[in-house]
Amino acid sequence: MATLPGYPSSPLSEEDRDAAVRRLQEAYSTGRIPHEETDARLHRALTAQARGELVPALAPLSQDTADTASTIAAASGRIRRRGTWRVPRFLKVESAFGRVRLDLARALIEHRVVDIELRIGTGGARITVPRDAIVDFGGLRTVWKYPRYRTRRRSRPLGPAIRISGSMEYGRLTVRHARR
Repeated sequence: MATLPGYPSSPLSEEDRDAAVRRLQEAYSTGRIPHEETDARLHRALTAQARGELVPALAPLSQDTADTASTIAAASGRIRRRGTWRVPRFLKVESAFGRVRLDLARALIEHRVVDIELRIGTGGARITVPRDAIVDFGGLRTVWKYPRYRTRRRSRPLGPAIRISGSMEYGRLTVRHARR
């Protein structure tokens, strides 16, 4: 099965596959896709070998959520997202006092571009992006420390583009690529 042009061909983990199956089952149970179509899409998801092969199976769900936006906020304490989770197209992260940890390495990213807006008062942020992601934090305003980011030596432009913007008052942003 071929992947769509421009989508990552990185290996698919069982957690990615399980998340896709759960989304398809949820879409069927809420009546967004019919029974016959559900069977075909579940078969595609269960036989997929790469992340890009999940895109056709999840296509009707991506249209429903194409312009989704989500906000994660905390006045104090940690904000942490890791493992298999669905990344919205626009993600806003607000924290007055505390650390932010976003791990996108095993997350289900359905969009070619993900915009992350940071609004952080005191505390640092660490974002782990997929190996083949392209990172741009030109829209981020920092007051105290400059962001830390080292580009990958062998980067393939097949992954999602992660654009980080917003402001950080007293903390540092550290962006790193996943090792696997």
